[in-house]
Amino acid sequence: MRNREGGTILAITGASGSIYAQKMIELLVKQQNPQRIRIIFSEQGEKVWKFEINAAIPSDPNIKLLSNQDLFADIASGSSGYDRMIILPCSMGTLGRIANGVSADLITRAADVILKEKKRLILCIREAPYNKIHLENMLKANSSGADIFPLSPFFYNHPTNLDETINALVNRIADYSGLDAEAYRWG
Repeated sequence: MRNREGGTILAITGASGSIYAQKMIELLVKQQNPQRIRIIFSEQGEKVWKFEINAAIPSDPNIKLLSNQDLFADIASGSSGYDRMIILPCSMGTLGRIANGVSADLITRAADVILKEKKRLILCIREAPYNKIHLENMLKANSSGADIFPLSPFFYNHPTNLDETINALVNRIADYSGLDAEAYRWG
């Protein structure tokens, strides 16, 4: 019998948008069914987090912060049984490495594992405008099983402030990934 603990891997890379990751962590901690939560920062992701947020990761028994250099971590193996990986925000460099199968660190190795195990990999890209290389890498990653989720806010829910706009998008990402979320529904 296979041990199926499930869980979520959240990677935070060096694109602007750390507030989205912070809100996702808060949402993950509040899930009705406690789950394993693994968080990895790229080197630049940690710098951007400190610049934009400058707050500690919430303390929770289900959260484990992993080093991006630790290729011996459980998430580097398909037998670890995680359900999903969300890269939020996902830099274009990270997208390019994933799209081309370059597993040089824990983030890209875990993404490779999620793809080979046919689990949900959501790349929340944060860049504008896109060049041809970005678009080709998005198509290549999507053709390999990744979901491309641009961090493009929507306004049909009539948000009244920035926090509502950010929360609506984070809840949409969480809902799309199969997590419990208060996602806005049209109609």
